[in-house]
Amino acid sequence: MNLFHTEQRIFVPSARGTEALLASEIISLGLPVDAGTGSGIETRGSMQDAMRLNLHLRTGLRVLMLVSEFRASRPDELYHTATGISWEEIIPLDGYFSINETVDTPSIDNSRFAVQKCKDAIADRFMKKFGRRPDSGPLSDRTVLHLYWQGEDCRIYVDTSGESLSKRGYRKIPYKAPLQETLAAAIVLSTGWKDDGHFVNPMCGSGTLAIEAALIGLNRPAAIHRNNFGFMHLNGYDPSAWEEIRKAGRAASNKAPDHRIIATDISSDAIEAAQSNARTAGVEHLIEFIKCDFGDTPVPEGGGVVVMNPEYGERLGKVAELGGVYARIGDFLKQNCRGYRGYVFTGNLDLVRKIGLRTKRKMLFYNGPIECRLLEYELYQGSRKPIDKWFS
Repeated sequence: MNLFHTEQRIFVPSARGTEALLASEIISLGLPVDAGTGSGIETRGSMQDAMRLNLHLRTGLRVLMLVSEFRASRPDELYHTATGISWEEIIPLDGYFSINETVDTPSIDNSRFAVQKCKDAIADRFMKKFGRRPDSGPLSDRTVLHLYWQGEDCRIYVDTSGESLSKRGYRKIPYKAPLQETLAAAIVLSTGWKDDGHFVNPMCGSGTLAIEAALIGLNRPAAIHRNNFGFMHLNGYDPSAWEEIRKAGRAASNKAPDHRIIATDISSDAIEAAQSNARTAGVEHLIEFIKCDFGDTPVPEGGGVVVMNPEYGERLGKVAELGGVYARIGDFLKQNCRGYRGYVFTGNLDLVRKIGLRTKRKMLFYNGPIECRLLEYELYQGSRKPIDKWFS
């Protein structure tokens, strides 16, 4: 099976809460949405389509291309079927491969045993045909496979991403408790911001929200600065085809956002980290980084969005100590951000009550295992008149 000359089913995993955003992204790239689950979107296409997905997707975590689907109830059935797959057409003989897994089947107590059986099948096929085999191990920076085995439903994918797409390649200094790039992009997209107003990000931390906003404002491909993907280590990979895909992505980018992007933090270390990350992403000149308390963040006239990601109290501090911070967030939004749409992303709904503003919309996300909400506040310009006076 030469994956570069066939069309296959493709599964793109995503963080819970981002499936609708991911589906929109896939459709915008001209590919179908065949199915959606709580863990991702299924589409179909060629390896070139998979390469485009890897370059452009902001909310997808990986791009998995199906190699084989079959029924198996025991490890020996998995081994037997896997030995019949033409791995020599996929994995270079002098290459290196690793296998990740999603396994939940009654005959397996340890999912790594299933991985080992799959690995043995691949190695034995190579040994039978060539008398030697590719190296294998835990590294995810070369050929990566994914074993999905639920009940008797077994699928083996090539992970064309290799490492997670959340690793854009620009965040060299993470600072503390950073948002994954894919989650940050999902937050920005959920606000609806598309350079139709200013983007203001107090408490910017390592700058991920502001950087993802800048990339969205530029319409620049999310992974344009990343230089390694799983598909680069497969038989049949053509570097010139990848360069054409990258060139088309760069050509579709805008020159610069029309509105200001402002990121502030009270920590000098955070601002330095954010500036360094933005520099690596090629967007430092588009973001105004300011060291200040969030309450002193400049909010330009003209409207836009204000997005804040305060501490939750889960890992970085005690909830009691954060109550006053959340109350000040409410005061800042109410007094300084009129005419804007305000957003607070948090994993602590008890602290949200301290904000003291009526929530217009609540969007569910997961930051790793933490259930979070993106809360939207409509911040009216001037005072809002009661409804009964509108018709008087």
